[in-house]
Amino acid sequence: MAKFNFLPTLQDAFEPLLPQQVEILRQQVLSEGGDSASIQSRFNYAWGLIKSNDVNDQRLGVKLLSDIYKESSTRRRECLYYLGIGCYKLGEYTMAKRYVDTLHEHEPNNKQACALKSMIEDKIQKETVKGLALATGFIAGTAAIAAVLFRNRKR
Repeated sequence: MAKFNFLPTLQDAFEPLLPQQVEILRQQVLSEGGDSASIQSRFNYAWGLIKSNDVNDQRLGVKLLSDIYKESSTRRRECLYYLGIGCYKLGEYTMAKRYVDTLHEHEPNNKQACALKSMIEDKIQKETVKGLALATGFIAGTAAIAAVLFRNRKR
């Protein structure tokens, strides 16, 4: 079996399908028996859900891809990529990083995986800085209030 080094671009992953397109993918899965549908049909549906702007669709897409990842060793690389994107879109950056790190270990020169890894790491760094700024602000505010209360007690 040939191994292709192609994964869709990040831009493509963030462009949602039309609702009618997602419905066609869903109907394909249902016509094949739902959970017993072919891996390809379930993967296509999960892919369409991950691309969605709807959080519930994204969660379902992540669940479907997790199931496919466990079931099919031949689809793992694509699953890891889309699981990384899905978790990123859901704000689950630690999980997104785990998925993309696993993909990156196996394919360190894959440009799409490297771009996704960089995007996730940038987001984690920004979230960490934002969290530190909030914590510092909270501590400074608490200290200021304590100082005012302490000063008023002394009087």
